[in-house]
Amino acid sequence: MSDETTTKPSSNGGEQRVVIVGAGMAGVQTAVALREQGWTDEIVLLGAEVHQPYDRPPLSKAVLLGKAEGSTLDVDFAGLGIGLRLGVEVTGLRTDKRLVETATGQLPYDVLVLATGAEPIPLPGGEGVPGVHLLRTLDDATRLRPVLARQREIAVVGAGWIGAEFATAAREAGCAVTVVEAADRPLAGALPAEVAAPMAAWYEDYGARLVTGARVASVDEAGLVLGDGTRLRAGAVVVGIGARPATDWLAGSGVELSGDRSVAADERLRASAPDVYAVGDCASFPSARYGSRLLVHHWDNALQGPRTVAANVVGSRTAAHFPGVVYDPVPYFWSEQFGRFVQYAGHHAGADELVWRGDPAGAAWSVCWLREGALVALLAVGRPRDLAQGRKLIERGARLDRTRAEDPSVPLKSAVL
Repeated sequence: MSDETTTKPSSNGGEQRVVIVGAGMAGVQTAVALREQGWTDEIVLLGAEVHQPYDRPPLSKAVLLGKAEGSTLDVDFAGLGIGLRLGVEVTGLRTDKRLVETATGQLPYDVLVLATGAEPIPLPGGEGVPGVHLLRTLDDATRLRPVLARQREIAVVGAGWIGAEFATAAREAGCAVTVVEAADRPLAGALPAEVAAPMAAWYEDYGARLVTGARVASVDEAGLVLGDGTRLRAGAVVVGIGARPATDWLAGSGVELSGDRSVAADERLRASAPDVYAVGDCASFPSARYGSRLLVHHWDNALQGPRTVAANVVGSRTAAHFPGVVYDPVPYFWSEQFGRFVQYAGHHAGADELVWRGDPAGAAWSVCWLREGALVALLAVGRPRDLAQGRKLIERGARLDRTRAEDPSVPLKSAVL
């Protein structure tokens, strides 16, 4: 891919059409950002669900507990001239002819944005079994809400972020909860053992049972059978074992995918095909900041990436030799679980130096990751000031004095060398 992009002239002689596939946060924000940045031609936004576009984070708590009916995004699509088409199943892509294939026909595009997000990984053997649930969509949350209201015994498979958040909501609803995790600790795929291990106590403190090192052998209407033969009876099983990019529909399209099945976007969020961009949970991008390709399945990425896509779409249309805007953010996410507010910024690797700030047995503590003395990532539990300061320091590539960084009474910004 070159450093210059030019949008192919539209076949209709003037007006060009941007088609955005995916009406989640990333797709909606791309459409809005295009208008904000000066795109005056047609925008078509395709959504697979029949619901008006909505925000996902409230699904794991507010919607489940009946504290909110939904989380519809406050966007005036008609007023912005965005053609929102809901209930549209996208089945394929012909980049050679610039056509998006749907269950009801073909849709031509001049510029295409892939924003199809991610889909939950099902539990092997659990598909189609009554009482086995995933939690990704508004319909999923709606189906689970009466389960919580009836205070059923619930088994949760997976002690990652979504498993912990659901377990929290289920306990608040008065359900008996058992969380089953194949690894030896919660959050094994996200955090090193010494950081994740203290979090195991959060489950018991909140009245949930955590079973680690446990493989699910089978699932049925009565609950789970573990690899050692243990039977866990449950009125419902909720699966939270991860998500993968929703890109199967791109098979044979000519759009390059990475090994994790994400769209292999470049540093300007361009896909391998001309005038095709990718954003949000379905796209990975190379980070010069971290020296690796990142796939970020978090809300902030779906909010920030669209601004870069919009700038590059509009710039390539209005400038003869537009160099493009590079996307290299400091990733950020948060989680509310077991009465704690957990935040993370940056990206760490196994070789990075780990620095504790505070006692992990307490209510508030943080962990810093340093690379050659520079702050590259930070996890904050109940310490939002650490997160706010740390995120800015990561953006600056600031180096920290290790001794001062270890002292939780010293503001992080005061630990800079």
